[in-house]
Amino acid sequence: MKGKKAVTMTDKEGRQYHIGLKKGELANRIMLAGDPDRIDLGKKLFDSIELETRRREFRCITGKVHGVRMSLLSTGIGPDNTEIAVIEACQITKDPTFVRVGSCGCLQEFVRPSDQVISTGSIAYENTSTFFVPDCFPAIASIDVVLELERACNELGLEHHVGLTATTPGFYGSQGRSVGKFKPLPFKIEDLESWGVLNFEMESSCLFRLAMIGGARAGTICAAYNNRITDEMITPKQKKPAQEGTIKAAMLALSRL
Repeated sequence: MKGKKAVTMTDKEGRQYHIGLKKGELANRIMLAGDPDRIDLGKKLFDSIELETRRREFRCITGKVHGVRMSLLSTGIGPDNTEIAVIEACQITKDPTFVRVGSCGCLQEFVRPSDQVISTGSIAYENTSTFFVPDCFPAIASIDVVLELERACNELGLEHHVGLTATTPGFYGSQGRSVGKFKPLPFKIEDLESWGVLNFEMESSCLFRLAMIGGARAGTICAAYNNRITDEMITPKQKKPAQEGTIKAAMLALSRL
């Protein structure tokens, strides 16, 4: 039985269907940001910029930082958008390294809002990645990426934590939030806390699994926005420095990878 023919989702110029980029426009060191507005924040941290594009939620900047060519690409929220960005990026780059620069909710009392959280791996509650691999397939960050992110945080003086993440497909029901008439099925955040899971977010397990099967390297660093155990939220004054710290750490790590 013959396998299915591989799909090529490009236009006549070779641009990928969703992200709108072609070979040569995306660096092989790639930061992935869920929020398209985070591109404006990251733009100020580039030493030079050679390319800026936007298609749907996928905004991209390619330029140099610390003398190294890298890109910052927004994906929009969730594992489904991450799947699109990672797969299309892999079609137009060679041996890419991805670092997700995001935000998260904390699941341990000692992780404070505005701290950085570096993921060593993720519990996959999302199912986007299970269309490629079985449920039991691990979602593990690349060890060299993890080590460089930790080194960068140390050098930048950023309070940070390294450990396990939980990736959910949504923000409300799958993270145990009850809003108005929308009441999720029973979900115990206390279980995740007791297992030593550091944080909640919505992309990393999909990123790690796709990177693993696609031959890429991947890592995640997130700024903590709230603590689900203490109900403490990040302040407006803390938010921008925390976001900048996430991107600066990723840039420094990528420049060495």
